Amino acid sequence: MKNLSFFILIFMSLALVSCRDSNPVLTIEGGQIIGVETATEGIIAYKGIPFAAPPVGDLRWKEPQPVVPWEGVKVADTYGDAASQTTWDPESFYGREWRASGSVPFTEDCLYLNVWTPAAGKTGKKLPVAMWIHGGGYREGFAYEPEMDGGEDWASRGVILVQVTYRLGSMGFFSHPLLSAENPRGVSGNYGLFDQVAALKWIQNNIEQFGGDPNNITIFGQSAGAGSVQSLCASPLSGNLISHAISMSGGGLSDVRPGILLDTAQMANKMMMDYFEKTTLDEMRALSFEELRQMSDDYMVATKKRVMWSPVIDSYLLTGTFNDVAHTGEIADIPYMFGFTANDMNDMTKAVGDFCALRAEQSNKPAYAYLFARPLPGDDNGAFHSADLWYVFHSFRYSWRPFTVGDEELSNKIVDYWTNFAKFGNPNGKEGGLWTPYTAKLPEFMVFNVDGDEAVCTLTDTPEYKGNSFRR
Repeated sequence: MKNLSFFILIFMSLALVSCRDSNPVLTIEGGQIIGVETATEGIIAYKGIPFAAPPVGDLRWKEPQPVVPWEGVKVADTYGDAASQTTWDPESFYGREWRASGSVPFTEDCLYLNVWTPAAGKTGKKLPVAMWIHGGGYREGFAYEPEMDGGEDWASRGVILVQVTYRLGSMGFFSHPLLSAENPRGVSGNYGLFDQVAALKWIQNNIEQFGGDPNNITIFGQSAGAGSVQSLCASPLSGNLISHAISMSGGGLSDVRPGILLDTAQMANKMMMDYFEKTTLDEMRALSFEELRQMSDDYMVATKKRVMWSPVIDSYLLTGTFNDVAHTGEIADIPYMFGFTANDMNDMTKAVGDFCALRAEQSNKPAYAYLFARPLPGDDNGAFHSADLWYVFHSFRYSWRPFTVGDEELSNKIVDYWTNFAKFGNPNGKEGGLWTPYTAKLPEFMVFNVDGDEAVCTLTDTPEYKGNSFRR
């Protein structure tokens, strides 16, 4: 009996050591942390890691500040709060599609990121890292929406996935002369973009603990997240931190996301605040998110002037529009992948093609173009804006749609392409393959579709945009 107890004790000790080896305690900015095992063997998830101090109180409308240290070992098993926002109407198209309203908390304390890795604690592993930036018009969305839950698929292919949450709407992009006056650089707005820059720097400083390579960081995003990708690649504060970039449904060389000049943005917001007799920063910072949202709505009704929350050309974080900075060759000199969906918000064929052709003229780094053309099964909305998210993250298990064997194959191919691009700057992989860079002489898009039970990935110089089916 004593021998049996002894062997049980030895077995339990070995199991505990093994568990600690696969899910070790890491030391990062702020303190020590431990993740949680996932359903995929060897993949550890870290949820809700703070990458900056909570931007609340006096820190509202300021650049992100250093992480507040914690005591003991933080168990990273819970997502951080999503940024303050107005949620989708559950009866709207996207409300039904994403089923994202639920019980997710929306607060100003939102500067958290999530990491999925197959190499926790293996500081010499040097795996490529991909930082995901969600879309939502700079007003809504969060990093861990169900359709974006693809960390295990990415990590199982040897790419560490990092999802980032950032400030949105009035909390993320509010400019005002008083805010500019209190800032030593004389600028205001762009707090959501400053959050993304802070997340990039956090990755560079900490990702080795997770087995990652701080010198191989891909950023990718969709819609406003794609606009954010373009801003980060054009910014003098972040361009040198990025190894590859993927812009999904964010246009290319066009005026789709031109940006607002600082003077225009801050004076428009001053007029709104003056209208409500809010003339000091203390008064403005005392307003709740809901009060600010209601003021914006009431002001638009009363004055017919719409208040916009979007990136600001402040001559500091952004020195010009993406269009202008790309033309002068001052964006990050890295491989790019730009694309959109066949029923996207507008036809981006020319904008994407023009960007890729310009990069071919300016650089020997490739630029790849794609069109996601698969009409999603289950209704007649086609390949609508954001439809590709189910495939990029292989997240069908959260969807109500009757996806097929062909969809499953297509999703796996797309995840392979995206993760290969993160590894090598080439979606085909290290040895090359079918997908060639877009150039003026070889102007080809990779088109993703399904034919029966088979995925179809073909190159063409005439991608077919089928019209906007976007609906709220």
